[in-house]
Amino acid sequence: MDSPHGAAVTAEGFGLKGPRGWAFRDVRIDAGPGALVAIEGPSGSGRTCLLLALTGRMRPSEGRAEVGGLRLPRQMAAVRRISALGPVPGVSEPDPALTVAEHLRERALLQRRFDGSLRALFRPRAERAATARARIDTALDAAGLDPTTLPKAERTSVRDLERLEALRLTVALALIGRPRLLAVDDTDLKLSDAERAEAWEMLRSVATDGTTVIAVCSQAPEGAITVRTHSAVTTDTTDTAETTDAPGATTTEEGAADAIAETGRA
Repeated sequence: MDSPHGAAVTAEGFGLKGPRGWAFRDVRIDAGPGALVAIEGPSGSGRTCLLLALTGRMRPSEGRAEVGGLRLPRQMAAVRRISALGPVPGVSEPDPALTVAEHLRERALLQRRFDGSLRALFRPRAERAATARARIDTALDAAGLDPTTLPKAERTSVRDLERLEALRLTVALALIGRPRLLAVDDTDLKLSDAERAEAWEMLRSVATDGTTVIAVCSQAPEGAITVRTHSAVTTDTTDTAETTDAPGATTTEEGAADAIAETGRA
């Protein structure tokens, strides 16, 4: 059963096939609300496709899955409404030319415009601004990003952020919408061992606070529910990869790329 906030994620025999092969196949997941789920595997092994399928942004080809009690693929739109993407290259990336402040203001405005009640739109401007600022501050705190430590504070451009700072910003932007499920791609990409530990500490804290987290990585941290993907030798195999906590996905680099092209990544 779901908590009031986090979304349970379950899958059985879950797979997605592109024109030339399987992006992933035979995935099983059983994660409760507020869990930290790590999709572990090499680049090109279908990790991103699985992440996007579990958030309702790519249509699976077989099997069943539920997110927060919503069935995939039947209720993909509803799953999108309760989930949010952190950094996903080519899908959800901050504009490098904009500043931290501009990104935060834009996300807060979009959140108020498309996700707020009609009554909220007619509240006094000062009250709306205070509410937006509170949401931003809460999200920044959860992501562990203190803008005052940046070179130009909130006026720092995204292109000038270090990799870990950029990761924290994109997570904060996603959390402004108070999602029940947070999805993060390439979590440990280009991070030192110390930075990788900080990144996982942040995501584990988000999960502890109640938001279910699914994160793509090359090496899963201890204590995470782990789904492993790996490239296969052929493009149409039914072999199942061995995993620690859940059977992983049989995947191919070509199959994953074709699946993305076939289904779209939005």
